[in-house]
Amino acid sequence: MTALEPEITAEVVAQHGLKPDEYERILKLIGRAPSFTELGIFSAMWNEHCSYKSSRLHLRSLPTKAPWVIQGPGENAGVIDIGDGLACVFKMESHNHPSFIEPYQGAATGVGGILRDVFTMGARPVACLNLLRFGSPDHPRTRHLVSGVVAGIGGYGNSFGVPTVGGSVNFDSRYDGNILVNAMAVGIAKTNEIFYAKATGVGRPIVYLGSKTGRDGIHGATMASAEFDENSEEKRPTVQVGDPFSEKLLLEACLEIMQKGCVIAIQDMGAAGLTSSAVEMGAKGDLGIELDLDKVPCRETGMTAYEMMLSESQERMLMVLDPAREAEAEAIFQKWGLDFAIIGKTTDTLRFIIKHQGEIKADLPIKELGDQAPLYDRPWTTPAPLEILDAARIKPPVANAQALLQLVRSPDQASKRWVWEQYDHLILGNTVQQPGGDAAVIRLGDGPKGLALCTDVTQRYCEADPFEGGKQAVAEAWRNLTAVGARPMALTDNLNFGNPERPEIMGQFVLAVRGIGEAARALDFPIVSGNVSLYNETQGRGILPTPAIGGVGLVDDVSRTASLNFKAAGDVIIVIGKTTGWLGQSVYLRDVCGTAAGAPPPVDLAEERRNGDAVRDLIARNVVTAVHDISDGGIALAIAEMAMASGIGATVKAPAEASPLHAWLFGEDQSRYVVTTPSSCLVDVLAVLAARGVTCFVAGATGGDSVVLPGEKPVLVAQLRTTHQGWLPAYMSGAVDHSDRTP
Repeated sequence: MTALEPEITAEVVAQHGLKPDEYERILKLIGRAPSFTELGIFSAMWNEHCSYKSSRLHLRSLPTKAPWVIQGPGENAGVIDIGDGLACVFKMESHNHPSFIEPYQGAATGVGGILRDVFTMGARPVACLNLLRFGSPDHPRTRHLVSGVVAGIGGYGNSFGVPTVGGSVNFDSRYDGNILVNAMAVGIAKTNEIFYAKATGVGRPIVYLGSKTGRDGIHGATMASAEFDENSEEKRPTVQVGDPFSEKLLLEACLEIMQKGCVIAIQDMGAAGLTSSAVEMGAKGDLGIELDLDKVPCRETGMTAYEMMLSESQERMLMVLDPAREAEAEAIFQKWGLDFAIIGKTTDTLRFIIKHQGEIKADLPIKELGDQAPLYDRPWTTPAPLEILDAARIKPPVANAQALLQLVRSPDQASKRWVWEQYDHLILGNTVQQPGGDAAVIRLGDGPKGLALCTDVTQRYCEADPFEGGKQAVAEAWRNLTAVGARPMALTDNLNFGNPERPEIMGQFVLAVRGIGEAARALDFPIVSGNVSLYNETQGRGILPTPAIGGVGLVDDVSRTASLNFKAAGDVIIVIGKTTGWLGQSVYLRDVCGTAAGAPPPVDLAEERRNGDAVRDLIARNVVTAVHDISDGGIALAIAEMAMASGIGATVKAPAEASPLHAWLFGEDQSRYVVTTPSSCLVDVLAVLAARGVTCFVAGATGGDSVVLPGEKPVLVAQLRTTHQGWLPAYMSGAVDHSDRTP
């Protein structure tokens, strides 16, 4: 063996993330020892990130079909029919490990990768979202990571020219050693012009498109399939480097050759680069693939076959081309200043053959590279159920008005304006509702229709009860879409967990997936795409289980959507849904009382659907003026957020049986909304709710310049706003001690 092709030892196999029994599986499959390049190919295809070997057994149980679903999981992105000959194409993926090591480029290339997944399907991207989880504010790296990740997301999305319209940002010490950066992209295509990765036809040219291949990102997918240790900084070379301007050119060139009818099949070179894209195209079409790496455009000299096959250089595509349109396609790419190289062909051999400098570097069975990847039914345990917390046992440490001020400036509940103001959320001119509300709303073209988009998960619920937490994540997304008047259509997920080889972590995953599946079925909210990110832990300390949900809803008329800001003084405030004062796992308990205890609130999916359908009915009837879902912080925080968004105050009243009052105000019972209505419409609103069997309570009225909680001194809306908006900018500037939570 040469220095470039070292001898394959047990140590080399382990360095490739393969277990001894997995290597034995390779030996039996191919009947010989693999070459170094072949070992790299197996490492790429059989790692957790690409093969889903610990998760796909359980993912099969998720509901993925509905009459409006055009393409479910298994392609670059999911596709749903949104009427008028249009389809919505969307997906969410993680770039957690790269973003922890190199926050700017890790986050930037996460955005670039998910955008390619969408336009590979033939869709023009129209929006991006994200879900970010950082460590404790007092951790020495947190400020640096927040700054780099936010700059990376903004730098790529703004330069590419797609609006970042929504997201979610939380902090917790469990993310100190492993942050989460989940990126979601949404695009629009014609329903009869969707492109897939399945190669067809023997002898057709395989074309390399886009930027040149370099050594950046080698072993990126393998790194994403392993936990961090004390040497994680040494993995910096496995982080890719992105170029949003090249990606914009790639988008336009790809859409143009698709429009010209040149494309048979197309696949993004994402995780595992040229290896996974070529294998997936051939295997899906029951074809072989033969590549000549001498023809791959490289930006570095002396690259080996191993390096070219595993590079994750960005802004690259692989395509099977109609031979009759080859010259036309090449001319288009030359016009856009991008590389266009025929690097191989489809065959009828079902073999994956790699040639370089006159030698065959790999000759492998193409179907088995994916189909024969290990599939594990890992042992898992069910966590012991937590007791239901008696709210009467929780003595308020401060007055309720003081508690409200503490909550609005706590790291999780404080305004994230500092984050989203760094994103261009208005480019393309179709953003109807910007970040900061329950869901973003974008207009579709020149007509009245639009899309509502959101990302959600309450990770503390998921740790306390993974099944209920999984249900709640879906219900929360469904509720946020409903709150703007959208009809929830489908979801994508990004399942972020720790080491699946630990039974307690695998139990979190299995139960969360079951909860997600149950909620998705009950709410007719199918899962059409997604990603699994495991091994999110450092030196044995795992993240909170974080099954992120990205929701997409359809808006019939964007001029009739609802928003959370109060519209006028004198409107009646109505709380929709049952309030029991559930304090278990609430932010009141955590951020005001300084503890975490009890079971999280259960999710009654029948009630969730009944209440949500009623809210959309009220919005459609134009009898409610503001709508906001009730989640973290309960009724009190929901009303405060509505006041801060508008500058209009509110006087809150509680029912006589609301005891204890702090639990009624701050409890986190599910399936609830706050709506406002003019007094002239109150009778009609109550009649609609009664006819649908929906519980409600008239909880006060809007007006004045303060929020007045029952029995408390008024809190000025201006004070709430200043407190709410001040924490994150002050923290990022280092101007205040983050740990000083008292207002």
